[in-house]
Amino acid sequence: MDLQNCPQCGEIYMANKFRDVCEKCWRKEEAAYDTVSKYMRKRENRAATMLQVVEATGVSEKLILKFIKNGKLQIAQFPNLGYPCDKCGKVIRTGRLCEGCANELRTDLKHLEREEEFKQKLNKATYFSKD
Repeated sequence: MDLQNCPQCGEIYMANKFRDVCEKCWRKEEAAYDTVSKYMRKRENRAATMLQVVEATGVSEKLILKFIKNGKLQIAQFPNLGYPCDKCGKVIRTGRLCEGCANELRTDLKHLEREEEFKQKLNKATYFSKD
C-alpha cells in the first residue's frame, strides 16, 4: 500500500488493490451504485440504454462504466448496456475489443509472424561465391 491523491477530490489516502479512491469518494460511489442497481433491478428498466440510466439516476456514464468494468454491474441481464472498445470506442458487451478491432489485431499479428519467419529464413540461408 502507498499514499496517493484521490483522483476525484485530491485528498490523500492509502491506495490498495480494492479501492482506487479515498474513503469519502468510495462511499459516494457505493451510494451511486446502489442508486443504479435499484433502478436496473426494476423489470421495466432492464432494457434501458446508458443514456436513460444516466438521466434517471443522475449517475455519470463514466462511473456506470466503472461499475461494469469492475464487474459490479453485470450487463448480461441488461441487453442495451455495454462499454466502449478499448481501441475504437464502439459499444461492446464482452472482452476489451470489438470484433473488428480484434480481427485487425489478428491480421497484423499474422503479418508480423510471416515477416519474422522470412527474416529467419534469410539469416539461415547459405551464400556461395566464386573467387
